[in-house]
Amino acid sequence: MAHHRTHGFTKWVKSIPLSVWLFMTLFVLTAGAIGALSWYGYDSFMRLSTRTNSLETQLASTTELLMTNIEQTNTTLADALEQERQKAVALEARLGTFQQEVGSISGTVTTLEKLSKTDPELLQKYSRVFFLNEHYAPERTVELPDLYEYDEERHLQVHTQTWPYLKSMLDKAKQDGMELYVYSAYRPFEEQQALKGQYVVTYGAGTANQFSADQGYSEHQLGTSVDLITTGIGGTLEGFENTTAYQWLVQNAHRWGYVLSYPEGNTHYVFEPWHWRFVGIKLATDLRSSGKNFYDLDQREIDAYLVSIFE
Repeated sequence: MAHHRTHGFTKWVKSIPLSVWLFMTLFVLTAGAIGALSWYGYDSFMRLSTRTNSLETQLASTTELLMTNIEQTNTTLADALEQERQKAVALEARLGTFQQEVGSISGTVTTLEKLSKTDPELLQKYSRVFFLNEHYAPERTVELPDLYEYDEERHLQVHTQTWPYLKSMLDKAKQDGMELYVYSAYRPFEEQQALKGQYVVTYGAGTANQFSADQGYSEHQLGTSVDLITTGIGGTLEGFENTTAYQWLVQNAHRWGYVLSYPEGNTHYVFEPWHWRFVGIKLATDLRSSGKNFYDLDQREIDAYLVSIFE
């Protein structure tokens, strides 16, 4: 009986057309392929997903590390820039100090150079204090034009560098209606000696010593002092203090660097309103502002003005 069923099945199988077998075989193969492919795709997707998640995790970690490094780098750069800025500020300060030192040295050199070219005798306190020997004479002198001399026959001379100041002062006085002329100017050692001898003979030594310096002690030997006179007083110096020309000098002479050497009450000679000495505008102005006279100052104070005497 079992053999009959087997034989029947076999007969049934053989009765199935070939095309059906082919279709079924193709179907089975196709289904298997699709299943295999589906499984492979799913497996690949899962592996890809896992890898993507891993990469995202790595990327996040790398990004965080990178941001940390960038932040640290920025901080380091900021610190480095601040350090460089501080160095630059310190360097600038040192350069400023160096420039000041160079400027100070340069100024000192300039001052020393000026002093080396300036006669140190020009601001010494003579008149029984310091002495000029018979060999001293101004470095250069210039003869005054007749227009500025009281006696055109005398051919007076003054220190060359004081002449522009004297000329400007006399010209301004004339513009202001003052008649001012030079009565006496540079006198060398021998001329002062002869003049003092005449005064001694005429007035006696005691009286002569009150108004006339011995040779070597006269400011006239410097070439920077002048005796000034005006018209209307008879050609003598007496009475000059009562003139408007004298009052004009008192108010204005400092503007050109001239001071009255022997004012009233001085301890060297009698009051000589006509005798004016060039000491430079700065010293003359400071003396006027302080109400002091040239011989009131200590010689060390006066020496500080030597460098600016012709400025």
